[in-house]
Amino acid sequence: MKKRLKLLVIAAHPDDESLGMGGTLAKYAVEGVETHLITATRGERGWFGEAADYPGPAALGRIREAELRAAAQVLGLHRVTFFNYIDGDLDQAQPAEVIGKIVAYIRQTRPQVVVTFDPTGAYGHPDHIAISQFASAACVAAANPAYPGLEQRPAHSVSKLYYRVSTRPLLAAYEAAFGDLVMHVDGVERRPPGWPEWSITTQIETMAYWQQVWAAIACHRSQLPGYEGLKDLSVEHRQNLWGQEHYYRVFSLVNGGRAMEHDLFEGVS
Repeated sequence: MKKRLKLLVIAAHPDDESLGMGGTLAKYAVEGVETHLITATRGERGWFGEAADYPGPAALGRIREAELRAAAQVLGLHRVTFFNYIDGDLDQAQPAEVIGKIVAYIRQTRPQVVVTFDPTGAYGHPDHIAISQFASAACVAAANPAYPGLEQRPAHSVSKLYYRVSTRPLLAAYEAAFGDLVMHVDGVERRPPGWPEWSITTQIETMAYWQQVWAAIACHRSQLPGYEGLKDLSVEHRQNLWGQEHYYRVFSLVNGGRAMEHDLFEGVS
């Protein structure tokens, strides 16, 4: 009997899944793929309202968890798991602890494909960079039967690991909606570089799911003051935002080459 296909997305905050990989998640859920999401934090510091109205990290975390669970229903996710780290502090977490949690999940769920952020964290966000590093390490560690502390769970080799990458046209669409994309970290200005188009390995067609993705984004009500601009983009920017999602194939045990992929499960049997 053919194995059921499973996709695991590993992200840092509520709304990463909808804004970053929403079209991909919706597409594969419709096609019968079992879609899983790990979110490392509850986005407790992501407040766009008046400072005086900030409900505090614990209350906002509960709000954003509920928003993500609503978005997950819209996207057809099979399972959502939170790791209980604090928004903004993920890169200070003990690497072995975070990696161990991801390894345990991979060995339990046994996905063929894992998706996470690229090494720049899309626009330099330290939490995104951290989860990219943790997820990448976990994919390697999950295949090692001698990985300490989890010997009771059989090792599992992920067939393919992908980074979700941002093209320059996609970044231009986000800048049209949100304004200047910049973070200041340790006194350094970080701006998204845009992934070189020649190195993109995979393009997933997602325009058919844009309304579903927007409905998922709209579930993140606490964040909507920052997202309203997405509704008023030009036709060109809407195409770049909703039409495709792009990936870099970090490794694959089942295929390779320079030809553009149009399926994250290409080569998986």
